[in-house]
Amino acid sequence: METFLQVVTWGAVTLLALIGLVAGVIAGVVTGGNKLAYIVAGVLGAIALPFVLAALGLTAAIGAGLLAILVIGVIGAVLLVVLIKVLSGGSNDQTR
Repeated sequence: METFLQVVTWGAVTLLALIGLVAGVIAGVVTGGNKLAYIVAGVLGAIALPFVLAALGLTAAIGAGLLAILVIGVIGAVLLVVLIKVLSGGSNDQTR
């Protein structure tokens, strides 16, 4: 976890948030669903998954550096966006 915290700076967290934002916007556009929900899910997933993995002791990928953390952030964003889509019943809610 210490290695992870050494690699993750505010700049890295900002990059993770931007990755999640982009993933959420893309999901909202592709699905036509609630864009705000997808953006929030993307940002939370991108920021949370690297911290969760580090807390679980999976630091091998985290120790690889910032690029690995950003890739894990993308995976986290996609996973949470998909989870939101599944939990919402896959409905096609158009909120504009």
